Amino acid sequence: MIHIRLKLRTIQKGSCTRRRVQMRITDTIKQTVQKFCKAVSRFPLTVTCLVSTSILQCYMVSLHGSPDLIIQKLLFTFSLGSFLGVTAQFICERFEQLSKRRLIVYAVSCLLIVGYYLILCPASAISYQVSARTSVAVFAMFCVFMWTPSYKSSYDFSSIALIHFKAVFTAALYSLVLSLGCVSIIATIDALLFKVNGDAYAYMLIIVWVLFATLYYLSLLPRFSDEEDADREYALHTAQYPRYLEILVSYISVPLVAAYTMVLTAYFIKILVTISWPSGLLGGMVLGYSAAGLIIHVLVSPLENRFAVLYRKIFPKVLIPVVIVQLFSVGIRLNAYGVTESRYYIVLFGIFSIVSGILLSFQPVARNGLIAVLAAGFAVFSIIPPVDAFTVSRYSQVSRLESMLRSAGVLVDGRLYPKSNVPPSIAIESTSALFYLYDRGYIKYISWLPADFKPSDMKKVLGFENTNDNINNYFFASIEPVRPLNIQGYDTFFEMSASRNGTQEGPVDFAVRGIEYKLVMNRLSSQEVRVSVQNTAGVELVGTGLYDFAASLQRQGVQSRQSLPPEKMSLKVEKNGFKLLILFKDISISYSDSDASADYNMLIMISAPPS
Repeated sequence: MIHIRLKLRTIQKGSCTRRRVQMRITDTIKQTVQKFCKAVSRFPLTVTCLVSTSILQCYMVSLHGSPDLIIQKLLFTFSLGSFLGVTAQFICERFEQLSKRRLIVYAVSCLLIVGYYLILCPASAISYQVSARTSVAVFAMFCVFMWTPSYKSSYDFSSIALIHFKAVFTAALYSLVLSLGCVSIIATIDALLFKVNGDAYAYMLIIVWVLFATLYYLSLLPRFSDEEDADREYALHTAQYPRYLEILVSYISVPLVAAYTMVLTAYFIKILVTISWPSGLLGGMVLGYSAAGLIIHVLVSPLENRFAVLYRKIFPKVLIPVVIVQLFSVGIRLNAYGVTESRYYIVLFGIFSIVSGILLSFQPVARNGLIAVLAAGFAVFSIIPPVDAFTVSRYSQVSRLESMLRSAGVLVDGRLYPKSNVPPSIAIESTSALFYLYDRGYIKYISWLPADFKPSDMKKVLGFENTNDNINNYFFASIEPVRPLNIQGYDTFFEMSASRNGTQEGPVDFAVRGIEYKLVMNRLSSQEVRVSVQNTAGVELVGTGLYDFAASLQRQGVQSRQSLPPEKMSLKVEKNGFKLLILFKDISISYSDSDASADYNMLIMISAPPS
């Protein structure tokens, strides 16, 4: 009897435990859903832009090719709008007068988003300038909405930065687990139940990482307001420093920065002894060191352990001489090769680091928010003409090119006098400058060059060219624009690309006269890609590799950066009654000491035999 009672009690305890676990799971799901709903109502503009971005990205995946320009412009617009929506909401929450006029603030934000799209409308492509300016503007907005809640508030910037850091880490971890689980489920369904379209993986990853991850991150951010006790308590709770993070920052990151500082110091001593300045390597290394060091400084600010206190005292003072040496190194590069966007931002970040080091050396920890304000200010400065990175770089490279051509007697009083016997150094450097200006679309700003000038025209226009182009370890060929294409005799065509990083599009299912086929593109190595048409059983019907054709262009004497007619950029293969025509839009090959890697952008036309 006693045994039966003990067994009943054990069963009852087990049932109670299961009920408690079920209740906890249910409560967690409810709380998560409630947080998501609050995030949607709190950041309506951001959520709208995120949903639009996700839809556009899914649509781009479904195309299996390059999307229309308007789709790319809308994608950039909505991406910018999502950050602008967060910034607008934090401004409303911090300033009481604006919180009462939230609709007006959001209306202004919508106008700014529309204005950005109107600025993009005339663009003939999403250029490097557009991407860089948008990225810098997004970074500036990120700095603003990080700093805004700390402005004349009881919350210091370091605590707010910690909250954002924890929210990003948590959202990324949840999204990683969710995406891995979904990939496993899709793969299992594909293997056991029915065939799943390969695009399902991309759709899922977009939804998880663009929509879910961002919404979950926003749902973890408290309202930095002193008005409601619940908000204040949640903010204080989220600002608590986890022990594992304290260990990571204080006892791992800080010693690593110290060790890195010692390595840089030893390198600087070597420079002083050998009187040999580095050739461009130092800029990026010190930039990463400064960025990581400043982020860690913000994260250790709330801590009072010995490592954190020493780091706050020493790092700002060490940062200043390190960056000064870096700027001397970059100055040598600027004097020799002029300004480019990357060098502009390295110099700008160096100045920002020195100013930040000075401020952190004398300002109390509570004023760390000045770093975010400075970062946003420098970012905005770098995209406002005429002091922006692009205008300054263009002016520098054009001036440098003109100076070299004048010294060689090719450019006199604004007119060109082609010469073939220029020094090799001028031929190489002029070619490099012209490639840079051509790639950035700056040729139109050079009055003494023809408006339709291309680097392949150097011999004709300037009288010389860099005949050692292969020394630069790069080859590029493209199809001549605005040329009619004869597609008679082919049943279907596709626009596809294969990148050297191992990604390529496909496979693509298609049908000709009711018979199913699939177009498959496999990257076999860093340079070789095989394109083939297969039947539903996976048997190749016709196919070819691409690299032999690409390499043959160089063997035929085609110069790098040359535009070729369609017939020169066409690869034709016939087998089993199938015809395969690959028309390359462009081919780029990069050479290293031991291997080559290649990218291909192409139109693929297929003709199937009569059924």
